[in-house]
Amino acid sequence: MNNKNKTVVRSMDILNLFIEHPELSFQEIIDLSGIPKTSVYRMLQSLEEMEFLEKGRDLKYRLGLLFLKFGHLVSSRLDIRQIAYPLMNDLHNDVKEAINLIVRDGNEAIYIEKIDTKQKVRLYTAIGRKSPLYAGACSRAILSFLPDAEIQDYLESTELKSFALGTITNKEKLYESIKQARIDGFTISHSELENHTSAVAIPIFNHKSEVVAGISIAGIEANYQGENIGIFAEKAKKVAEEISMRLGYTK
Repeated sequence: MNNKNKTVVRSMDILNLFIEHPELSFQEIIDLSGIPKTSVYRMLQSLEEMEFLEKGRDLKYRLGLLFLKFGHLVSSRLDIRQIAYPLMNDLHNDVKEAINLIVRDGNEAIYIEKIDTKQKVRLYTAIGRKSPLYAGACSRAILSFLPDAEIQDYLESTELKSFALGTITNKEKLYESIKQARIDGFTISHSELENHTSAVAIPIFNHKSEVVAGISIAGIEANYQGENIGIFAEKAKKVAEEISMRLGYTK
């Protein structure tokens, strides 16, 4: 084990002490961890600088606010996934297409659930995969329903890169797509993240009426033409509305 890895492991050993102890003094950390005093001092300084730990006026260490932030993110994502999964499964059994669930992660979207067992052609999407908010129907379902000022900031600060034949790389065209999504209540993409694939997506809102996630029906492009778009959109919209309602959203 190299020195950097050893430091990381020892730092985790220190953080793990706070699972059972809400607060610890410098000496208590040394005694409980068995790590040399100089190493503990150095690691505590780093953990405090990164806000993993905070030191009170009583000189005792406690978990920092960063854990509260991470805990909130994990909790909210798990809540959405747990609520959405059975509804996604019913939708998948109905349409036999891939069903994706994403949440926002800064200027990206991250896939946190996917059901595609009955789909004949598997898509590129996978749990844990990220995509920019402008590319793909599911990601753009989140972008399109953000506050106007936030959308404007995003458009001004983001370079639009191509991922496949249909990726929107023109900002005026992207803005028109966002405006249309607000009218339709859904987004659609063709060959934006992977060639010859399409998706129809709907935003999901929380109790504060904030867009927090997106759900999509996705598959090969040939299945997303004509009246199928409206059929898929309506089915996905019912599921998204149910998830939003269970998150406390009211129109």
